[in-house]
Amino acid sequence: MAGNLSIATIAVPRPIVRGLVRVALRPTLSPAVPVRTQRRLLDVLGRVSILPRDTIVSEVRLGHRPAERIEVPGSDSSRSVLYLHGGGYTVGSRTTHRALAAHLAAAAGATVFVLDYRLAPEDPFPAALEDAVDAYDALLASGSRPEQLAVAGDSAGGGLAIALALRIRDTGRPQPAALALASPWTDLTLADVADDRRDPMLTVDWLRSCAVRYAGVDRALPEVSPLRADLNGLPPMVVHGSADEILLPSIERFVERARSAGVRARYRRLPDLWHVAHLHAGLMTAATDAVGDLGEFLRQQ
Repeated sequence: MAGNLSIATIAVPRPIVRGLVRVALRPTLSPAVPVRTQRRLLDVLGRVSILPRDTIVSEVRLGHRPAERIEVPGSDSSRSVLYLHGGGYTVGSRTTHRALAAHLAAAAGATVFVLDYRLAPEDPFPAALEDAVDAYDALLASGSRPEQLAVAGDSAGGGLAIALALRIRDTGRPQPAALALASPWTDLTLADVADDRRDPMLTVDWLRSCAVRYAGVDRALPEVSPLRADLNGLPPMVVHGSADEILLPSIERFVERARSAGVRARYRRLPDLWHVAHLHAGLMTAATDAVGDLGEFLRQQ
C-alpha cells in the first residue's frame, strides 16, 4: 500500500514515542491551528505507519460515505468490524487510522471497515452518527450477520460507537456482537478531566473547541455525551483508558455506569501510556499489545 510500510512490527522505546507525540501531535491539535491544516498534517503523519505484513487495503463505500476495507492474512471474511476513527469529530480519517485498524484486523481475525464519516464544523451533530448508522445498515445489507459484526472506535470514534449502539437499540435494529473502545470520549461537557500536562497528546482547550464545533450548546445530549445516556441493553464491550490521559476520569465513570446498567464491560487501564496510544501499534510494543487485547476480546464474542 503506497505511503505505508507493510513490515513486521518494530519496537521504538516508549519515551521516544512519547516525546515525538508531544513535539509533533500536540502542537498540531490546537485551537490556534485551522481545522483544515490539522487534517492535512495528520494525514501526512498517518502515512508514516507500520502495517502488518501483506495487509490488503481496498476502497469501498458504506452508505453514502467512502471507507476502507482492511484485511490481513488469516482474516475471516465472515467476521467484520466497523471502525470509527477518532479526532474530536473535526479531524482524522481512514488514512490516519489505517495502521491501527490493520493491527486490529490481525488481532481480531476479522475484516475491518474504516468509515470516513462527515466532520465538523462543516457537518456538525448528528451527521457523524447518521453516517455511522448508514454504514452499519450497509454492512448488514451486504450479508454481515449481527452476531459476527462488531463496532470499534477510539476517542471521538469510541464515543460515536457508543452513540451508534444507543441508536441501534432505540430503533430496534439488531445489536452488534460487541464494542471495542480505546480511550472513548464519552462526555463532551468536559465536566471531569485529568491534568492535561500529563497527556503528551491532548489539551483541554483543543477538546473544548472540538466539542463546540461538533455539538454547539447541545453537548449534554445522550447521543453526544453517552456518559449521560441510559446504557441498558448495550452489547458486551471492552474499554481501554490510559493512565496519563486527559479523559481517564470520564472513561472510568462510563465503565462504572455501564456495569451498573447490567452491561458486560471489561476495562483495562494501560500504565504509563497516553490518549489512544493504540495509534502507534506496530511501532511501540505496548501499543501493539493494547490493540491485541481489543482484538482478543472481539475474537471471544
